[in-house]
Amino acid sequence: MKQKIIKLYEDIVKEMKKVTWPTRPELKASTTVVIISSLVFAVLCYVIDQGVNYLVSFLY
Repeated sequence: MKQKIIKLYEDIVKEMKKVTWPTRPELKASTTVVIISSLVFAVLCYVIDQGVNYLVSFLY
């Protein structure tokens, strides 16, 4: 059991060394895209919600 845990840890370390991490500018750009996309989606959901709310209150 102990050998399996050690092997797992070694494999994890080996795989983590293969990872290509983003540079700081790439990370900033990706983060900006995610934040802006999230805000646009939130505003879109709000607008749709208000539109449906208006239609429901108009019909009933």
